[in-house]
Amino acid sequence: MDDAVNPAGIVVRRANDADADALAGIDTVAVEGDGHRRASIREWCRQGLAVVAEDASGPLGYCVVEYTFFEQGFVTMLMVAPSVRGRGVGKRLLDSVAASCTTPKLFASTNVSNQPMQRLLQHAGWSPVGLVHGLDEGDPELFFLHRPRTGQPHP
Repeated sequence: MDDAVNPAGIVVRRANDADADALAGIDTVAVEGDGHRRASIREWCRQGLAVVAEDASGPLGYCVVEYTFFEQGFVTMLMVAPSVRGRGVGKRLLDSVAASCTTPKLFASTNVSNQPMQRLLQHAGWSPVGLVHGLDEGDPELFFLHRPRTGQPHP
């Protein structure tokens, strides 16, 4: 994936091992002391599965795509630092992973209660495609689909 810069000075690039601690520092779950999330972030960075959006101040958000969901792309995690939410960082990350996706379909999911994520996905051109009960009791998971352009190399 080539580094991509927009006029606001935000760069989106592939995360690496050296980014893990900084990404954990903007992840609200990791910041609250969740060791499993910190370990996941470290592994995603080590495997090259994460992309990071950053500006001169440091990381603003990150996104993880894996290709194990019925052999299609799946957004495993999208996290934007609370201080920059609503400023286009999430959309920029979603657009970046959609552009680099190598499978015919790219999926994401969020809880029904997570209205901001649902609005973000729809604003970024994703379509709701299904609902799964039982993952989080009392809060069904809503799945979304984006059909990326084909022919892109796998990052």
